[in-house]
Amino acid sequence: MNWELRYAAHPADVKNYDTQRLRKEFLIEDLFQAGEVKMVYSLYDRLIVGGAVPTKEALKLETFEELKADHYLDRREIGFINVGGPAKITADGESYELGFKEALYLGKGNKEVVMSSVDPSKPARLYINSAPAHHKFPNKKVTLKDAEVVVLGSLETANHRQINKLMVNSVVETCQLQMGMTELKPGSVWNTMPAHTHNRRMEAYFYFEVPEDQVVCHFMGQPEETRHIWMKNEQAVISPTWSIHSGAGTSNYTFIWGMAGENLDYGDMDVRQPGELR
Repeated sequence: MNWELRYAAHPADVKNYDTQRLRKEFLIEDLFQAGEVKMVYSLYDRLIVGGAVPTKEALKLETFEELKADHYLDRREIGFINVGGPAKITADGESYELGFKEALYLGKGNKEVVMSSVDPSKPARLYINSAPAHHKFPNKKVTLKDAEVVVLGSLETANHRQINKLMVNSVVETCQLQMGMTELKPGSVWNTMPAHTHNRRMEAYFYFEVPEDQVVCHFMGQPEETRHIWMKNEQAVISPTWSIHSGAGTSNYTFIWGMAGENLDYGDMDVRQPGELR
């Protein structure tokens, strides 16, 4: 178990960041390490972005110093989405098996959470988002068949994509955590266009299924003062409340979005049209 803390930044300050500083503050490059749990605790809505790769031995979801809690989920909820081999997650004695692109929500109050790979030769790769919680909601496994699905965009505008809403209030009850997965169709590279902001919540993106030697350019910053970060496969990026979050790749890809904040209305977005961006 290893963790790090990321502080929040004022948009006026971020305007002065060079490439190295921008990547240091917002990019998460090394989420998946064999036999480890990695956590990045962001002070944007106190969202935790993590990754776990159980191999021959199971991994426990353990608390760490910054949480000031006896158990990780004493005052938190958590979502897992598996992007690797078959996984098994046991929460207080109840087990859930997760296949590729399947999700699990665990509510506040679960004490012992154990993650393992069904086949250690094909280890699970569990992408994690966690947010503070004020109420205990039931644990729930969510598959792509359970998701609320929306198809948007077109091949002509290079943004034909399927949005799988896995953890939204129409699918599973949560305090503030929302997660889902957007799959871009072959020939399409743009995500989340037109771009938007939402001061009511922050967001994190995790890019995967990015082909070898291909990359994604993630756009962030205020709409009138944008910045970009070049990203590789299985990397994540933190998006502040005041920042747009959009990207374009050199190939199609898939990404997981996760949000925390005070508003569970998925459609709560302050949209900015492409011609307005600077």
